[in-house]
Amino acid sequence: MGGRIRGVLTAVGFCLLFAPRAAAAAGAAATAIPEAEALQVPTPARVSALVTAAQREGWAAQAAPLRAAARLAFAREKFPAAGAWYHVFRWAELLGQTEKDFIPRWIQAVDAARVGHPNMASKYDLTNRPLAAALSPELQTWLLGNAALSEEFFSLLAPVDYLPRVLGILEEIYRANPAGFKAGPRLALAIAVVYDLPPPPIWPHGQVTPAALPRRLPPPVEAFAWWTKQEQLGRTEHKLSRLAADELKFVVDAAAPFAELEWAQANVRSPLAQLADAYSMIRYRNDRVTANQPVWPGPRYMLADILAQGGICADQAYFATEVGKARGVPTLLIYGAGNDGRHAWFGYLDGSQKWQLDAGRYAEQRFVTGFVRDPQTWAEFSDHELKFLSERFHDLPTYRQSRLQAAFAADFLATSEAATAVAVARRAVNYERRNLDAWELLVAAQQAAKADARTIENVLREAAIAFQRYPDLEARFVNRVSASLRARGETSAADAEERRIARKNQVDRTDLAVQQARDIVLRAMTSQPLAEQIRAYNSVVDSFGRGAGTGFFDEVVTVFVEHLVNKLQRPAEAQQALARARQVLAPEPRSQLDQEFERLAQRAKKGR
Repeated sequence: MGGRIRGVLTAVGFCLLFAPRAAAAAGAAATAIPEAEALQVPTPARVSALVTAAQREGWAAQAAPLRAAARLAFAREKFPAAGAWYHVFRWAELLGQTEKDFIPRWIQAVDAARVGHPNMASKYDLTNRPLAAALSPELQTWLLGNAALSEEFFSLLAPVDYLPRVLGILEEIYRANPAGFKAGPRLALAIAVVYDLPPPPIWPHGQVTPAALPRRLPPPVEAFAWWTKQEQLGRTEHKLSRLAADELKFVVDAAAPFAELEWAQANVRSPLAQLADAYSMIRYRNDRVTANQPVWPGPRYMLADILAQGGICADQAYFATEVGKARGVPTLLIYGAGNDGRHAWFGYLDGSQKWQLDAGRYAEQRFVTGFVRDPQTWAEFSDHELKFLSERFHDLPTYRQSRLQAAFAADFLATSEAATAVAVARRAVNYERRNLDAWELLVAAQQAAKADARTIENVLREAAIAFQRYPDLEARFVNRVSASLRARGETSAADAEERRIARKNQVDRTDLAVQQARDIVLRAMTSQPLAEQIRAYNSVVDSFGRGAGTGFFDEVVTVFVEHLVNKLQRPAEAQQALARARQVLAPEPRSQLDQEFERLAQRAKKGR
């Protein structure tokens, strides 16, 4: 397992990854739920009886009647009951799996997402231990009876979450402090999905050695107790109990130990409205830039040392994010490329529950977009995708209904009822056009229903229109239209789609234009003779390179030059390609980008 993924893993992937297996076979042993009861939300007595039965027969045996009850309520449009029964069914299906069932599929998900890293275990034991064994019957009863938390749990869960540990952490926190757990279950959930696996070596950024920053998360019980105590003492800027788990995970992912976080509380006094000032508190070390010394030079990487010694942008961003987390503020370390170099800045959730994403960002450098590492999956996603969090449309009744429809669409798709899945997924996107999972389900259901390519392309175009305010998502769906066109021989139409979306993003989202340009060059590199490769590269440089900056240099220029030198052994053509790019990109003299052009030129001359 290795690598990274750019983008967000969806709940749809989870539904499909954990499609029912044993439940269908074992369900006959459980008693059907009466129709009158199925049209109401599960009672505490029913939940207690289910947990008791599961201790005797296993959770897999309970799944089929629960699914039937959920589908009956859904068909009768008793949606609160349908949602509640559905989430109890999901718990039964999840808890009924064994580690032997779960782990191979989980490894496939990690490999597909390319989020494996060296700090993860290299071997996982495949035992017949059910996942339910991680939770006490008491906690099982409480979780299954809490419909709101169950909905949040399943909407948050990602295919790469390591469920044996996620559930184990929830049990540890509950056992240590049952009352605290029940008062702050979202905090416990955030800790569980972040602490289930060790962080990667490049977290929170790659410009500090492991010796200086060990990159260890604290014991989950201690983390829950510490943040709970900070809220009780009035030291948090937000009421943690009012934040969602997908916000709290950007609090509990602190890399600094608690002693340093307490130091930050005592020594950095900026109120939440001025939290951005924490970034500029760190004196910028131009001497390190001049010496090309991006890695922290000291033996330890403590907040007090950074404040005393100063640092570069990665250190400024790290300091500011840890200061925020110490005070219960969700914070993000953001990194990206601009016109003349790379940069790191930070974002935070302000007092109005809005994400501020420009703290320490250099407008004059046109750092158009940045990337954040999601501590739940350790994957990258664009800061513009945080609009979903900032807009808070997930709290709207229309979105909740859309999510319920999408959940049932996924379930129908999992049982090969493609036509029904198409109809229900269509209702989901009609309730909320911004429900990305629902669009993905609609496409998957159309494919399962054997819809023709043009029908699927039309759905993809609909999705692109729905996400016009989110350029990265719009580009994703347009690119899939292009790929479909290309697969059925409509090459000119496919090229036109690609170039249209690249030109649209050339000014405001140069990172997306760069991705389009890179795809064009890569396709030529893998399928065309050298002359055509060079022609495609030159066209891309001339069309999209002006003003594109460091991102274009990384993704297009470097990739093509290294291809010419290392694979084709054509150093002369590589020098010409480099010269053309330097002329078009026109880096500022002595800027970081100018220096990188020079370093690449020297490597090309040496033939490597």
